[in-house]
Amino acid sequence: MGKKKKGVTRVVLDTNVLVSALLFKGKVSRFVALWQQGSMAPLLSKETFGELKKVLTYPKFALDQEEIGGILEDEVLPFFEIVDPVEPIEGVCTDSDDDPFIACAVSGGAEFVVTGDAQLVGLRQYKTVRFVTPSEFLKRFASVGPT
Repeated sequence: MGKKKKGVTRVVLDTNVLVSALLFKGKVSRFVALWQQGSMAPLLSKETFGELKKVLTYPKFALDQEEIGGILEDEVLPFFEIVDPVEPIEGVCTDSDDDPFIACAVSGGAEFVVTGDAQLVGLRQYKTVRFVTPSEFLKRFASVGPT
């Protein structure tokens, strides 16, 4: 699993952003190059990792268990730091499904949660964590990785 790197931007990617980065070509796929190059330090918790595994099994992605295992073992686990949230987060956003991502970010010292969720982006910030869209985040790394 990924190791903590000093001075590298710590970030939590919501499941939709992470799945899009892993499975589809386009601007969001730049996230893969950023974490592989060590330009950002992505974080997961057991709960957010569980959601990722569940979403990858959705029929619309047509992935078998071997493909899912390969994605997780080759593209995620070597680069992501697993965080054990110590501070329960509830009610920051109206959607309780967002709470584990916020808890992971706060406990892991993330600067950003990258999300396409308009409610989260609308909050702009919780404690020291800022909520940004993928485009907003990627502007910070315009010269890194493939475009």
